[in-house]
Amino acid sequence: MDVDQEYKSAARRSVVLLTVLGALSQLLGFGYRVALSRMVGAEVMGLYQLVMPAFSVLLSLTAMGLTAAVSNLTSQYLAWENSRGAAQIVSSCLRWLMLLILPVGAAVIVFSDPISVYLLGDARTQLGLMLLVPCAALTGVENIHKHFFYGAGLVGPPAVVELLEQLVRTAAVLGLLTLFLPQYPERVVGLIVTGMVICELFSSATLSALFHRRKRRQGLIGTGERAGIRRRRIATIALPVGCNALLGNVMGAINATLIPRKLVEGGMDRSAAMAEFGVVCGMTLPMLALPTVFLGAMNLVMVPRLSHCAALGHKEEIRENISQSMTTVSLLALPSMGLMAVVGSDLGGALFHQDGVGEFLVPLAAIMALSCYQAVLGAALNGVGRQGSVAWISILCDGVQLALTAWLVPEMGMEGFVVSTGVSTVLGLLLCAQRLIACTGLRLELFRWLTAPGLATLLMALTTNLLVRALKDWGTGALWANLAGAAFGVVLYLAALSAQGVKRQRL
Repeated sequence: MDVDQEYKSAARRSVVLLTVLGALSQLLGFGYRVALSRMVGAEVMGLYQLVMPAFSVLLSLTAMGLTAAVSNLTSQYLAWENSRGAAQIVSSCLRWLMLLILPVGAAVIVFSDPISVYLLGDARTQLGLMLLVPCAALTGVENIHKHFFYGAGLVGPPAVVELLEQLVRTAAVLGLLTLFLPQYPERVVGLIVTGMVICELFSSATLSALFHRRKRRQGLIGTGERAGIRRRRIATIALPVGCNALLGNVMGAINATLIPRKLVEGGMDRSAAMAEFGVVCGMTLPMLALPTVFLGAMNLVMVPRLSHCAALGHKEEIRENISQSMTTVSLLALPSMGLMAVVGSDLGGALFHQDGVGEFLVPLAAIMALSCYQAVLGAALNGVGRQGSVAWISILCDGVQLALTAWLVPEMGMEGFVVSTGVSTVLGLLLCAQRLIACTGLRLELFRWLTAPGLATLLMALTTNLLVRALKDWGTGALWANLAGAAFGVVLYLAALSAQGVKRQRL
């Protein structure tokens, strides 16, 4: 087996490993969210959903661009057999992180009161906002080391640490809530974020120790890179990625804070508005995201792989990797969302004990499937060095979503949010596809990517829905009806794919 085939085989093994461990982590995280929602209720979940976009803004101001630079540049330096340069990138990015987090974190703490009242729209988020600063610093340290391992093709250590991190988060957050509830909503949000700080402390310390252990064992080869060149290479990647993440997350935070306000503007009580926002964004969407665990694993492996191919000038291999990723996401994401559209309402009601979890399930499932395509295309653009294209596309789509949310939610309620999300997702998908085709010469394979899995999914969803309804009418319990329907649907989906000539080896 030649070196290229070994690399491909290693990439496939990495995707499988990341997917398996990621699935376990996702299941733990979903169980944590279910337990959390039951303990604190829909209103506190709404407050928590207001705080988390602020966390994303903090990370985009400080760490997101640096982590992308670490992943891409580590892959490139190791392709050139310069491990010293890869280690220097990690050290430089850690220094940059500390230089950024100190002034940004200080500003957040000093101005936490006006930020919570005027920007987040609820004074009860202030304590959680202040505690996000140490959480963001530790998350940045964790992600820089994690993306070094991803760039080096070593997915096992960060995947195992992420799984353990979920266990620590679950134990810390639920343990603190068990000890100190009942409390005012502001303090409950603070307890949740404190548990996050504990788990980030664990994961950042563990990954840092693993990084230094590997550096001692493997040694450093190559000439390294001069500081000035190294800074320019980091900035070339980190600035567009960071600015894109910042603007996108700022718009996301504005969108998140805007939704409850516009619901109130449309005539809804404030507590009811926060509860409905918490149900849709804190329960329904995370439930739909559960089957897409493979997506993050695939993209984490694909981006450094494409960066490696781009550094060596292997254009045909770039197109082959993108096509394979698109096929995989089609064959997995479409049936997953089809099944969730059928069984998700009963599943959400059983898990969260909240009315309305399945209210917008079908359109949100379709949007989630389209967002999976967009995520793969966006990751591919990052992998081939088109971070600027991803930046302006994301900003444009977030702006469209924000404008539509402000316009539609007062008139249509949460249905307006669904419409705005769908429009922005379709726009982003089309623009990412156009830019990727232009810069790589990628050929659209609509039958493999859309027609075959789409028709098979439609047949599966309609038949499964009919079967579940029939079983319920015959007196079968909801659990067994949905399990039987899902099992039959999976078999029917595979049979429909086979009938259209889609073979298992194409996965």
